[in-house]
Amino acid sequence: MSLGWRARDALDRALPMPAPPQEADELLHDPWFADRLSRAAAQEGRPVDQVRAEAAEYLREMAASHGAFTTKNWSRAGDWFLRAYDVLVDEEQIAKLKKLDRTNSLALAFSHRSYLDGVAVPNVLRARRFSPTFTFGGANLDLPVLGQIVARSGMVFIRRSTGNLPIYRLTLKSYVRQLVKNHRNLAWSIEGGRTRTGKLRPPVHGILKYIVNAVEGADQIDAQVVPVSIVYDQLHEVAGMTAEATGGRKKPESLGFVVRFAAVQRARMGRAYLTIGEPFPLRKRLEALHADGLTTSQAIERIALDISHRLNRATPVTVTAIVCLALLGEDRALNLDEVLETVHPLASYIEARKWPVAGAANLRDRSTVRRALQDLVMGGVLTGYDRGTEPVWRISPDQHLVAAFYRNTVIHILVDRAILELAMLTVSELDPETKLPEGGQLQVGWEEAKRLRDLLKFEFFFPGRDQFEQDLRAELRITAGEEIDRIDPDAAARLLASARPHVAHLVLRPFLDAYLVLADRLAAQGDAAVDEDDLLQETLAVGQQWALQRRIASAESVSLELYKTALALARHRHLLEAGDDVAARRETFAAEIADSVRRVALIGELAGRRVGATPPAFADRSELRR
Repeated sequence: MSLGWRARDALDRALPMPAPPQEADELLHDPWFADRLSRAAAQEGRPVDQVRAEAAEYLREMAASHGAFTTKNWSRAGDWFLRAYDVLVDEEQIAKLKKLDRTNSLALAFSHRSYLDGVAVPNVLRARRFSPTFTFGGANLDLPVLGQIVARSGMVFIRRSTGNLPIYRLTLKSYVRQLVKNHRNLAWSIEGGRTRTGKLRPPVHGILKYIVNAVEGADQIDAQVVPVSIVYDQLHEVAGMTAEATGGRKKPESLGFVVRFAAVQRARMGRAYLTIGEPFPLRKRLEALHADGLTTSQAIERIALDISHRLNRATPVTVTAIVCLALLGEDRALNLDEVLETVHPLASYIEARKWPVAGAANLRDRSTVRRALQDLVMGGVLTGYDRGTEPVWRISPDQHLVAAFYRNTVIHILVDRAILELAMLTVSELDPETKLPEGGQLQVGWEEAKRLRDLLKFEFFFPGRDQFEQDLRAELRITAGEEIDRIDPDAAARLLASARPHVAHLVLRPFLDAYLVLADRLAAQGDAAVDEDDLLQETLAVGQQWALQRRIASAESVSLELYKTALALARHRHLLEAGDDVAARRETFAAEIADSVRRVALIGELAGRRVGATPPAFADRSELRR
């Protein structure tokens, strides 16, 4: 059960509120729900009245409402929690969304970087007179007294672990169906919880699955799925989240935690940017996917990935992210001109790709970049030094993961470019005696790109293999300035040497370095079965050692979050269980990642020659390899 039942009872008497909430009351009197409960009771061999009473308790726990008094005042409290930010919203996007709100249930799937997200979304919509929004959050936030107030302002508290609670799952599924049936707006994090790295986590299907079940279960029910991106210049809570990535323990939520969280919001942190992605009607999308032969489970997975793609596409580039990208790439102090030298080609690329920039900021403007540097110094992420001939900035000690968090908010826009660079490097390294596939040397590059796609598929969202190749061909066209169907090793070397910007070392090196540490520790196990928790702890310890020895490029690769993704890849390749040939396959896995790290390091060397020096002209492959 959720916390604070006595507090809720007291609040029931103290504050005006419909009792019970509308959807809960309707469900308890709905023959459809009664039939489902009867079936569940028969399946479990339990009395129907007992199952019905259990469901009623669950409904009391999760059901939310929008009491006029509590909603108004909680909205004001939400604005107070958000006082560290100016919340910027594209009003044209909001106007289009409001037209959908008049006739549709909106299923608002938002990215999740902060506890503030669940406040920002309903507050932005309420201020613009949208229909009330029911926001789903974890039951860990259902705190005494406060949880009851929030529940009366549209917050639906749900449990994380329900594997042994079939009646709870049935009740939640039915409650979501009733909300959609009543054309309520629903908001939830498609990631399930806050990201610890800054980039989108793999989507969680729970709430989406229930919405899909509701739409498929009745002809008159539909919803518009609306991706909502929220990104911040800086966040107070990033330091705590990144500490967890290096082995720190997450502090449990409590009233004291809420008080401390609210207190730190006194310090200004810049802007929060709320952006609406491209909406789509759920029923129409389901029909199209079923027509393609997908089952409902497969369709849910496809829709979840589509939401994630649209969230990435809607997420604007922040100046903070670009500055952190520049400084993490060098991992040394840079003056303003050196920062701008790295940022300018990135700005050109962002313009070529037509990616939105937060607040329409000019990434080439000296004062804009200088202000971002100073803000990051105030936030403790950077350290400035101005007692020499010119000011310089660097990542503060133990702040690499924090800087990486901000960098990773836009890393998705550079992944294809990074993989293209490695594909061209592969072509440039081809031996003349190499037997080529039907597509020639360029096809070798595409096959290398697809290998990298498979290596990183648990880290980034990629389209299907055919679409992925089309996307890379578009990247090649942007890089070369023309359509290219064939390329030889020398031409690939020249293209790579003259390209702007180089990003593979900025984007992929931290992840591949982390993968390499885990692969090394996995290979050290020989052919024995692996305890996953022990492997992660050993990898964390060795990763810290390698960072001190500079065997990996940056301390940001010492992260449990990245090691867990590498572990998922190893599990997918059946490298964790014992077997006759598993030792050899583990060695092959480590060697594959080591070679990818080598290639990324070559791109880094090439890019390093450009910062603070006149770029050399690479005439041939031998000069590129130098």
